[in-house]
Amino acid sequence: MTSDYTPRQDFSAFLRPNEGGGERLDLLVQGARCAGCISKIEGQVRALAGVDSARMNLTTGKLSVGFADAGGDPALVIETLDRLGYPATLFDPAKSAAAHDAEGRRLAMALGVAAFGAGNAMMFSVPIWAGLFGQELGPAMRTMMQWMSAAVGAPCAIYAGMPFFTSAWRSLKARRANMDVPISIGVLLTLAISFVETVLGGADTYFDAAVSLLFLLLIGRWLDHRLRAKARSAAGDILALQAPVAAVIGGDGQEHRRPIADIVPGDLLLVRPGNRIPVDGRIEAGQSSLDNALLTGETAPVLARVGDTCRAGALNLTGTLRLLATATSEDSAIADIARLVEAGAQSRSRYVQLADKAAALYVPVVHSAAALTFAGGMILGMGPREALLRAVAVLIITCPCALGLAVPAVQVSASARLFRRGVLVKSGAALERLAEIDHVILDKTGVLTEGRPRLVDPVPAAVALAAPLARASAHPLARALALEAGPTIIADKVIETPGQGVEGFIRGRRARLGRAAFVGLTGAGHGETELWLAIEGEPRIRYVFQDKLRADAGATVQALLARGLSVEILSGDGTDPVRHVAEAVGVTAWRAGLTPAEKAQIVAQRTAEGRRVLMVGDGLNDTAALANAHAAMAPGTALDASQNAADLVFSGEGLDAVVTAFDTARTARRRALQNFGFAAAYNLIAAPAAMAGLINPFVAALAMSGSSLAVTLNALRMGAGGGRRWTS
Repeated sequence: MTSDYTPRQDFSAFLRPNEGGGERLDLLVQGARCAGCISKIEGQVRALAGVDSARMNLTTGKLSVGFADAGGDPALVIETLDRLGYPATLFDPAKSAAAHDAEGRRLAMALGVAAFGAGNAMMFSVPIWAGLFGQELGPAMRTMMQWMSAAVGAPCAIYAGMPFFTSAWRSLKARRANMDVPISIGVLLTLAISFVETVLGGADTYFDAAVSLLFLLLIGRWLDHRLRAKARSAAGDILALQAPVAAVIGGDGQEHRRPIADIVPGDLLLVRPGNRIPVDGRIEAGQSSLDNALLTGETAPVLARVGDTCRAGALNLTGTLRLLATATSEDSAIADIARLVEAGAQSRSRYVQLADKAAALYVPVVHSAAALTFAGGMILGMGPREALLRAVAVLIITCPCALGLAVPAVQVSASARLFRRGVLVKSGAALERLAEIDHVILDKTGVLTEGRPRLVDPVPAAVALAAPLARASAHPLARALALEAGPTIIADKVIETPGQGVEGFIRGRRARLGRAAFVGLTGAGHGETELWLAIEGEPRIRYVFQDKLRADAGATVQALLARGLSVEILSGDGTDPVRHVAEAVGVTAWRAGLTPAEKAQIVAQRTAEGRRVLMVGDGLNDTAALANAHAAMAPGTALDASQNAADLVFSGEGLDAVVTAFDTARTARRRALQNFGFAAAYNLIAAPAAMAGLINPFVAALAMSGSSLAVTLNALRMGAGGGRRWTS
């Protein structure tokens, strides 16, 4: 007696503890392409017994499934996904990247085949078209040309159309209709009727039209793939800020190098000056100044002593530290920011394009009209061939090309215009979101200001006195002082006291550069943006630094307010610097000393209040807020992770690009709505005409192409206007 029982795979070893209790399993899901896919996957998985949560990230392909304490069945989750048409495996970032690269190669190959097929099928179609204008081909020659066009165009169309065919089939299995459904049906029916016409010796064949349509659509699909590749790199750029290895002090007191992924809480780590903190930890010995600018946006270094907590990603400036690791690399502050960015990218993937919404109505209406046309023709006594030609004409003339081009054509034109103005648009959908914003959140350091401290009212003689000590220090203010001085000697016998200052000999005289107390002054204040110099036999000199405001920061804020937008400043910097900048630019709503999570939380709070937020930031502490905002911008000087999390990146020293981008986005929205209106009016007129037999498939193809040309020409009106080009 045999059994059909197949043992299920045991996934218990791959379950990880969840923060809120229970366990979590991360899976790599293949084939998900749109918000409908996400809704279907999350809904079906969440309905399974023992499953608490299901969160799908379209950008990375990762599905995080949370199981209750009572437990669930991971194998059942994978079986459910497979039944839905989305095969899943255990999540591996390397496999995710490989799958994404493989998809890119498939799209590129399909695009190349479509380009080849369109060009070569057209070569055989042109003589047939010429026959319509008095240059008649003989029946044998025309049939040969049709078969040659079929031999080239049909195989290329089938291969190039596979991305659309598979997507349409998956959508229909999920009982939904995306834009790929009418495209697939239109292409397949066009090929079928063309073959029938060729066999019966008819005059209407459209092999070249089918493959040309796929070529144009594949360009958009490949560009979408590239945009998603950019989006997925934001979290990776953040995690790359962690050191790949850490110096661990073993039980024998010796230093050992160990991959950061192998660090566990309780390990004793050694962090030298110039290195980044590998994982979150508590200082057991030593003290130093830490540069937390990437994490918090705080411009002034922070003094860290025994007992203080250090966050992964902070730069150790001055002293050697011994840290007791309190978290793994996956649970560090850097990893938390990366998770916030990933969550923001996931929320963006839920943005439903207007064209996809229209498809839900378009598909049943148009296909029902084509079916009724065929049935009506048969009832009226037409032959099957004539009735089918009339039905195909309905499908061709109502092909959603104009609808599909309505937004992308405008986005391309608007993006080109912004590029000439120094703004790089990374996502076409970002322009739609940018046009909808009503609240702007600005970071201070690097956005409203230039992001680098500069000496206020420098006196050359005083700068020259301090330069030898400044060149010997890694402190940001000392580096700014050395930059102001230019090339000079370095002090002798230099000793740097973490968090206080640097001491040495300048031409034989003892000198100190640092805090007021370090040079022997009491009651002189503790300014974080000042340095004092004390040289034997000389009066003490004070150096004041300031992060200079962008020249057009105030004008930009006023321009945003004039457009009816509310403006708010969120910064990780100290209270006094933020207050000073807010007063200078005329912003009354501001908050200082914020962590990355707090910034993202405020963005989420504004969103919950019904606001549509534009976040403009440049630091690592801004990436989570950028990813969760309705739209996001970053300057070209921003951290790579911030640029990847943003939708638009602007170059140059000016902030006016924010206003330019907003105005352009508003104009683009008007053009897109005009295109939608034209596409709707066109279909309302063209479909009844085709159903009545007033339009044959050839004229239908011309009309369909004309409608696409019309929306494209309207979109090109966005390209007017010059200006400066993008500069990095």
